[in-house]
Amino acid sequence: MDAPVIVHAPGPGGRRVTIRGEHAGIATGPADVVEFLRRAGLEDLDVADLRRPDLIDWRGAGPDTWS
Repeated sequence: MDAPVIVHAPGPGGRRVTIRGEHAGIATGPADVVEFLRRAGLEDLDVADLRRPDLIDWRGAGPDTWS
């Protein structure tokens, strides 16, 4: 099964985030991704969960790269 969240490659202004095929926003750091997840109903997650490959597919760079 594919990860429900995709954090796309870094670009101008941050990284595009897609949750379950829907555009969630542009993240400029880990806290933004956690907030997008919360808004999508995944409320019991924190920054440590961002490294879970079953949850997030990091494209172009991992969770430590934002620009």
